[in-house]
Amino acid sequence: MTSQLDKIKRWAARLKRDVIALWLAARDPRTPWAAKIVAAAVAAYALSPIDLVPDFVPVLGWLDDLIIVPLGIALAVRLAPRSLMTELRETAACRTERPTSRLGAAAIIGLWLAAAVLIAAWLARRFH
Repeated sequence: MTSQLDKIKRWAARLKRDVIALWLAARDPRTPWAAKIVAAAVAAYALSPIDLVPDFVPVLGWLDDLIIVPLGIALAVRLAPRSLMTELRETAACRTERPTSRLGAAAIIGLWLAAAVLIAAWLARRFH
């Protein structure tokens, strides 16, 4: 009988493999454009060293890891051809290095900066 922890570990390993498969799918010319865009966005976010909501924020910090990323993966996998995803998952499972996404990190930093500017503008109007 497998423990719940073993099931969670296998689920997490599949998520990691699928993120790498999506990273590969975003660069594969056989991937349809819609799947390529979603795959690139999900992979960039998941591989970014910076989270949209930092993990130290109670509850919300883990929502992206537990809900947003798996839902994004599910959508991207659904948009890509099944045979292609099977091939890319096999390739991803054989990779020893985890790619990183500087573009994803830049996008997250850009979102944080835009939010800071909007909040500063709102505060300036409110108290000026």
